[in-house]
Amino acid sequence: MTTFGVNAAGVGRGRQRFDTMTEFAREAEAAGCAAVWTSELYSRSATIPMAALAVGTETISIGTNIAYGVGRTPLMWAAEARDLDELSGGRVILGLGNGTPKMMEAWHGVTGEAPAARMAELLTVMKKLWRLHDGPVDHDGRFYSIHIVPAAGVPQPVRSEIPIWIAGVNKLMLRVAGEHADGLVGHPMFTADYVRGPVTEEIAAGARRSGRDPADVAIMGIRMCAIDEDVERSRRQAAYAIGQYAASRVYDRLFELHGWSSAQQVIRQAARDGDTEALVAGVTDEMIDTIAITCRPHELARELSRLPAGFDHLDLIAPPWGLSDEQTMQTNRHIVSGLREHLGAGQQT
Repeated sequence: MTTFGVNAAGVGRGRQRFDTMTEFAREAEAAGCAAVWTSELYSRSATIPMAALAVGTETISIGTNIAYGVGRTPLMWAAEARDLDELSGGRVILGLGNGTPKMMEAWHGVTGEAPAARMAELLTVMKKLWRLHDGPVDHDGRFYSIHIVPAAGVPQPVRSEIPIWIAGVNKLMLRVAGEHADGLVGHPMFTADYVRGPVTEEIAAGARRSGRDPADVAIMGIRMCAIDEDVERSRRQAAYAIGQYAASRVYDRLFELHGWSSAQQVIRQAARDGDTEALVAGVTDEMIDTIAITCRPHELARELSRLPAGFDHLDLIAPPWGLSDEQTMQTNRHIVSGLREHLGAGQQT
């Protein structure tokens, strides 16, 4: 059965942003959501909000969707994760990604070469550091060199293992998820067909390399929900967001799978030209209906009951492009309201 999560949205400045974020997480918890997710960019951290959410909630899992794996050393990742897991009582999921090679280089000051190999090594080192209470950690690898002899009294973490999910779209990172990770953080562009096809195949290939059962790797999808009383406006919001992603070559395989490559070229050219109207017009109704949910607020529960199978967990988000903070919060509140109705109906059957 698919579980559901939402993004921890907050509005306002200063302390108010964290207060509204925590209030929203409590609403999601009361509605029956399994997880609340935080994210980070060049101006925001994912882990600081997690601490606020850990204190302000009781049962809901708290994850990063996503945090930059290259943004902290393995040692600091393990240390922060220990603290956050202790603060939350064992409710943390680390969702890690690298970003693009250009982001790795320009934002984080590390080489953008072999991001999948870097992620595999990061997970290997972090798992060793999670057991630092057992004794020294020595690792010399391609990207990381760690030599730590802990002093006496390193406490055991709350859990024997920390769940680490990684973000991936294409073959090599999907195989790393299958071989090393506890879960895959999908992408808003992931369709059910893409998950049942290339994603499942590559995770299985990675799992074979380590003798794991592919079913042990949770698959998380991210579904954009454009919700408005004006359905045409909601569809435009979804089309605009899809168009931003479609312009990237990262998703070529997905567009090819669905037979959308020609339309993708039209969108890509519109993006080059800076022609927003042409970009939105280039996104077909089939793309919108396959990738996103567009509906009026009272229709969301019905739309959720129609979602195709294939995901272990679905993170429902507002379109990440083109909305103000207030519009995003309003959409997220509609999402929680729809989930409350959908999950409540499921408990009654």
